Amino acid sequence: MRFKVLALMCLGLFLAVPAAAESITVKICYNGPPQPGNNAVHAFVLNFQKFLEEGTAGQVKLELYPDSQLGSEEERMELLSRKGMNQPILNVASFAGVAPVFPEIYASSLPFLFDNHRAAHIFFDEGLWWKKAQEAFRERTGAVLLEAVEEGGFLAFTNAKREIRTPNDFEGLKFRGMDEGQIILYKSFGASGTPIPWTELYLALRTGVVDGQMNPAMYVLMGSLYEVQKYMTLANIQYSDQFLVANGDLFDSLSPEDQKALVDAAKRANEISRAEVEAADAAQVEQLRAKGMQIYTPSREELAVFRQRAQKPYLAWLETKVGPEELTLALDSAKAANDRAAGVCPLRN
Repeated sequence: MRFKVLALMCLGLFLAVPAAAESITVKICYNGPPQPGNNAVHAFVLNFQKFLEEGTAGQVKLELYPDSQLGSEEERMELLSRKGMNQPILNVASFAGVAPVFPEIYASSLPFLFDNHRAAHIFFDEGLWWKKAQEAFRERTGAVLLEAVEEGGFLAFTNAKREIRTPNDFEGLKFRGMDEGQIILYKSFGASGTPIPWTELYLALRTGVVDGQMNPAMYVLMGSLYEVQKYMTLANIQYSDQFLVANGDLFDSLSPEDQKALVDAAKRANEISRAEVEAADAAQVEQLRAKGMQIYTPSREELAVFRQRAQKPYLAWLETKVGPEELTLALDSAKAANDRAAGVCPLRN
């Protein structure tokens, strides 16, 4: 009898011990190769992976899918937005991926919106427009908009035909437009734009389907575009970022502690990426110069001409995509961010 009682007591103690929580493996997909030195998004994902697994004590693990392995921008956003998925998904999406489901994102891409990196950081970290965008994105898509991930320096123009010093130098050129907003921008300068996926861009430039494109120096290096592009203009026209998005069902399935760990890991990884990207940008421009590209830096006066030509038609187009309240809020948030960042020297201006 005593043996039975003892056995039952031991069994009771065993059953009282809570079972270890099961770990979850999350797929994260993004553009570009798994090369941290050439792909800032991959470098971000590596840090995000490290901080997330540390913050959740290994209960949430990341499985990396670079080079668009899970599909195009549109296909990945479709996967991300599905309900009740068997495979949890995170995605780092460009404007081309986010805009079809949330066109309001274009309000953050107005040419010359930010004076410098610091202003852009304030806008996306603390600005009222960003907070409202996160709420609206969740309501619209069911997914969670987590971070604006810095992917390179400010965007620069490259082309194979001629040096671009003024908007008039664009006349008659054909450019790859990453999204509808970029196509509007090219048209304002007298050029044409056509959508071409990143994976097809090198061939399109080599064969003359398009003459040029717009990207930060890091992407020109990453894609070996210097082999098919001769001229670069450092116009600082748009802040270069992509967007970390989480499947809503995945996020809701996590404990409050793990949700916080995921948000914190993304923020910490982005802070590191910002510092690394900005330190590397000037060096990457010099690498392109050494590879034979002719680099031109417009003066303040020349940049003012670009701004005057670009902003009015871009704003007119934005008004067809973004409600007046959202657009006004974005402009006000950007002005507040620029005012707070005053005293930080604008990049290459």
